[in-house]
Amino acid sequence: MRHLLTLSLLLALSLGSAQAGFPVTLEHRYGATTIERPPERVVTVGAVEQDALLALGIAPVGVTEWISGDHDNGIWPWARPRLDELGGALPEVVGNTQTGVDLERVLALQPDLILGLYSAMTPEQYAQLSQIAPTVAQPAAYVDWGVPWQELTRTVGRAVGKAEEAERVVTEVEARFQAVQEAHPEFVGATAVVATPYQGIYLYGPEDLRGRLLTDLGFRLPEGLGAIAEGSFGGNLSMERIDLLDVDVLLWLDADPDAEPLANPLYRNLRVHQQGREVFLATYTDPLGAATSFVTPLSLPYLLDGLVPRLAAAIDGDPTTQVPAGETAEAGR
Repeated sequence: MRHLLTLSLLLALSLGSAQAGFPVTLEHRYGATTIERPPERVVTVGAVEQDALLALGIAPVGVTEWISGDHDNGIWPWARPRLDELGGALPEVVGNTQTGVDLERVLALQPDLILGLYSAMTPEQYAQLSQIAPTVAQPAAYVDWGVPWQELTRTVGRAVGKAEEAERVVTEVEARFQAVQEAHPEFVGATAVVATPYQGIYLYGPEDLRGRLLTDLGFRLPEGLGAIAEGSFGGNLSMERIDLLDVDVLLWLDADPDAEPLANPLYRNLRVHQQGREVFLATYTDPLGAATSFVTPLSLPYLLDGLVPRLAAAIDGDPTTQVPAGETAEAGR
């Protein structure tokens, strides 16, 4: 009898340990969601949450695709080693950010948690998904597609009962940024911006993960950018304000140097062009370009290894300095 009681006590302690931190309630744009127990089948309907899960040792069963390119079911080269290490299968794709999420696919996966932090989830979508499983929508404090990677990682950590591990992951990646600033003091206080040729010229603002990537590296975004991107993650630039592109470093995504708007004489007369302060990356054909838009605890170390040498070469203002080659929109065709 004594052995039976001991066994029962050990079992109770084990179950209590497994349930530590639960239930947990997470606030978001549409209220609050309570997660009663550690989730075992997580589906991500946001664009990047799969990386945070993998960083915390959890393989998602379903993901939403965002960027087409060199990946398998939403698992990019920087994340695949972690998935393999966990011994997980490739997740099912439940939709993409252009056409939306297929609710039937989500339902078929029988999730016990749905994550949509990096998203533009609507109230209607939240209501539908919540009927399937507890759903965590985008935080109320940020614009759609605007949650910082640190906040996303910490929130995912709380949702899956791994808050301490999430904090450790964030600290380790932030240390990488600090090391870059120490190795490249020329970045600190210099101006930089990320642009893409979408409906003319589109600039990513201070509420966007690409804008925050630059400030995390020590750069300053140009004055006036916040007004252009007000209420969103970015905004279009009129040619009358093309001076906002005349920064110390300009990171172009998916741009053809020989086509509009870069072929415009107004642009070609800018110091940023004449002094070779440009970095070109292609989001859809180059994993490094994709990582620039992904910005997660798994993509960032990969991104910093490839992007920092390019930024360092571009910022010196010497047009004879060769910026390490990256694919342009033309090269990717």
